Amino acid sequence: MVKIIYVEHNGTRHEVNVADGENLMEGAVQNNVPGIDGDCGGNAACATCHCYIPAEWEALTGSRSDLEDSMIELADTAKPNSRLACQIKASAALDGMEVHMPATQH
Repeated sequence: MVKIIYVEHNGTRHEVNVADGENLMEGAVQNNVPGIDGDCGGNAACATCHCYIPAEWEALTGSRSDLEDSMIELADTAKPNSRLACQIKASAALDGMEVHMPATQH
Protein backbone atom coordinates (compact mmCIF):
# COMPACT_ATOMS: atom_id res chain seq x y z
CA MET A 1 0.00 0.00 0.00
CA VAL A 2 1.08 3.53 -0.80
CA LYS A 3 0.16 6.48 1.44
CA ILE A 4 -1.28 9.34 -0.60
CA ILE A 5 -2.34 12.58 1.07
CA TYR A 6 -5.24 14.26 -0.72
CA VAL A 7 -5.49 17.95 0.20
CA GLU A 8 -8.78 19.76 -0.40
CA HIS A 9 -8.74 23.37 -1.60
CA ASN A 10 -9.49 24.50 1.98
CA GLY A 11 -6.50 22.62 3.39
CA THR A 12 -8.36 19.60 4.77
CA ARG A 13 -6.08 16.57 4.48
CA HIS A 14 -7.09 12.96 3.83
CA GLU A 15 -4.40 10.30 4.28
CA VAL A 16 -5.36 7.25 2.24
CA ASN A 17 -3.66 3.95 1.57
CA VAL A 18 -3.84 3.18 -2.14
CA ALA A 19 -2.96 -0.24 -3.53
CA ASP A 20 0.23 -0.37 -5.58
CA GLY A 21 -0.72 -0.06 -9.26
CA GLU A 22 -4.14 1.47 -8.60
CA ASN A 23 -4.70 4.94 -10.00
CA LEU A 24 -5.04 7.88 -7.63
CA MET A 25 -8.61 8.65 -8.73
CA GLU A 26 -9.72 5.15 -7.73
CA GLY A 27 -7.93 5.51 -4.40
CA ALA A 28 -9.78 8.76 -3.69
CA VAL A 29 -13.22 7.56 -4.82
CA GLN A 30 -12.97 4.25 -2.92
CA ASN A 31 -12.09 6.16 0.24
CA ASN A 32 -14.77 8.86 -0.14
CA VAL A 33 -12.29 11.70 -0.50
CA PRO A 34 -14.29 14.81 -1.39
CA GLY A 35 -13.09 16.79 -4.38
CA ILE A 36 -12.24 13.90 -6.71
CA ASP A 37 -15.34 12.85 -8.67
CA GLY A 38 -14.02 10.54 -11.39
CA ASP A 39 -17.19 10.77 -13.50
CA CYS A 40 -15.70 8.87 -16.47
CA GLY A 41 -14.42 6.01 -14.33
CA GLY A 42 -10.76 6.64 -15.02
CA ASN A 43 -10.73 6.79 -18.81
CA ALA A 44 -9.27 10.31 -19.13
CA ALA A 45 -12.54 11.33 -20.78
CA CYS A 46 -13.37 14.13 -18.36
CA ALA A 47 -11.51 16.35 -15.94
CA THR A 48 -13.39 15.55 -12.73
CA CYS A 49 -10.31 14.08 -11.09
CA HIS A 50 -8.23 17.16 -11.86
CA CYS A 51 -5.52 17.74 -9.26
CA TYR A 52 -2.24 19.56 -8.74
CA ILE A 53 1.02 17.74 -8.14
CA PRO A 54 3.69 19.53 -6.07
CA ALA A 55 6.90 20.23 -8.02
CA GLU A 56 9.00 17.77 -6.02
CA TRP A 57 6.72 14.89 -7.11
CA GLU A 58 6.07 15.82 -10.75
CA ALA A 59 8.92 13.80 -12.28
CA LEU A 60 7.83 10.67 -10.38
CA THR A 61 4.26 10.78 -11.73
CA GLY A 62 5.22 10.46 -15.39
CA SER A 63 4.37 12.64 -18.34
CA ARG A 64 0.95 13.81 -19.44
CA SER A 65 -0.37 12.15 -22.58
CA ASP A 66 -1.97 14.14 -25.41
CA LEU A 67 -5.37 12.86 -24.24
CA GLU A 68 -4.71 14.02 -20.69
CA ASP A 69 -3.55 17.40 -21.98
CA SER A 70 -6.77 17.83 -23.95
CA MET A 71 -8.91 17.05 -20.89
CA ILE A 72 -6.91 19.38 -18.63
CA GLU A 73 -7.47 22.17 -21.15
CA LEU A 74 -11.18 21.88 -20.27
CA ALA A 75 -10.54 22.56 -16.58
CA ASP A 76 -11.21 26.16 -15.57
CA THR A 77 -8.50 26.04 -12.92
CA ALA A 78 -5.70 24.33 -14.88
CA LYS A 79 -2.10 25.10 -13.94
CA PRO A 80 1.25 23.86 -15.28
CA ASN A 81 1.30 21.16 -12.56
CA SER A 82 -2.26 19.96 -13.30
CA ARG A 83 -2.83 16.24 -13.77
CA LEU A 84 -5.73 13.84 -13.93
CA ALA A 85 -5.57 11.57 -10.90
CA CYS A 86 -6.83 8.67 -13.03
CA GLN A 87 -3.61 8.82 -15.04
CA ILE A 88 -1.24 8.44 -12.09
CA LYS A 89 -0.55 4.95 -10.76
CA ALA A 90 0.34 4.48 -7.10
CA SER A 91 3.81 3.08 -6.53
CA ALA A 92 6.34 2.93 -3.72
CA ALA A 93 8.08 5.95 -5.27
CA LEU A 94 4.95 8.05 -4.56
CA ASP A 95 4.59 7.02 -0.90
CA GLY A 96 3.76 10.15 1.12
CA MET A 97 2.90 12.31 -1.90
CA GLU A 98 0.39 15.13 -1.51
CA VAL A 99 -2.24 15.61 -4.21
CA HIS A 100 -3.90 19.04 -4.11
CA MET A 101 -7.41 19.59 -5.44
CA PRO A 102 -9.08 22.63 -6.98
CA ALA A 103 -12.13 24.25 -5.38
CA THR A 104 -14.38 22.62 -7.97
CA GLN A 105 -14.22 19.93 -10.63
CA HIS A 106 -17.00 21.47 -12.75
